[in-house]
Amino acid sequence: MSKLDPSRSEKPFLRVLAGERRDPPPFWLMRQAGRYLPEYRALRAESTNFLDFCYTPRLAIEATLQPIRRYAMDAAILFSDILVIPDALGQHVRFEEGKGPVLDAIAGVADLPAFDEDRLRGHLAPVYETVAGIRAALPDTTALIGFAGAPWTLACYMVEGAGSRDFAATKARAFADPAGFQVLIDLLTDAVTLHLQAQIDAGAEAVQIFDSWAGILPEDAFRRWCIGPAKRIVERLAASHPAVPVIGFPRGAGAMYPVYARETNVAAASLDTTVPLGWAAREMPADCVLQGNLDPLLLVAGGAALTAGVAHIRAALADRAFVFNLGHGVVPQTPPAHVAALAALLQEGGG
Repeated sequence: MSKLDPSRSEKPFLRVLAGERRDPPPFWLMRQAGRYLPEYRALRAESTNFLDFCYTPRLAIEATLQPIRRYAMDAAILFSDILVIPDALGQHVRFEEGKGPVLDAIAGVADLPAFDEDRLRGHLAPVYETVAGIRAALPDTTALIGFAGAPWTLACYMVEGAGSRDFAATKARAFADPAGFQVLIDLLTDAVTLHLQAQIDAGAEAVQIFDSWAGILPEDAFRRWCIGPAKRIVERLAASHPAVPVIGFPRGAGAMYPVYARETNVAAASLDTTVPLGWAAREMPADCVLQGNLDPLLLVAGGAALTAGVAHIRAALADRAFVFNLGHGVVPQTPPAHVAALAALLQEGGG
């Protein structure tokens, strides 16, 4: 949990991550840059390859800043992708229209790339250049978030070779050969830590670990493959960058959310859409900041449904330090005007 001094920052987002309650709450949105914005679609057309887009600082900086200009969020999040880590490790990664990410699946331990710190830093140098460029361009009150995929979620894509509803091949591999799977998790724990440290060195003021597929694991596996690696990453970041808060997002963790928060020692936990907020307010550790958890489809619906959803979250978490966000990312069909309406609602005090 956070050990920051709120008085050391004028940025509302960082003050809340340090444990300060604010009304109105600071906000940012997962996938706040993306296809719902016409200016993003125009920018994206400048590059035919999505990874090349992510690795081109001029484009990635502009994509990051676009929603900040429109909506004045309290934090910007680096425009990149979680799969830059497998790509930097030497696994072939590509994005196919209508299909999403496609990787050359790892068949076994013998296929694992060797961890080479210099290779990873060199391959991802454009990302760190992007971080520095964003930080220099942001308003004084807007914080910058770096991020990475969690080891378990990255392993899902690396073993499966693509997205999946249940990542059955990955789970079967982990269950059948836990020692061999641990080698992959340890490799990714090292890579994620280094990637986050480099982003912080370049200017990121907080980082989020996205464990998008945490919810598909049973308890014992969740503890080993999600909590264990996140705890090690948080410990290493606390040693190297003690003033930088870490947000954990174990999507789908359900009743394991409080366990995750306590055992990883994250400063904040991002709650997915399914988490009952009254339960979270009671059960989550008192010194863990909460983030979330508006359903992205309420942002699509807009109007009275959006207003009610925002009011419910603010009332449920009024006694906690919290950051307003979605329970997952902005979806492409979201009307930009509805995001503007959300920003206006969140500027109103009093919940």
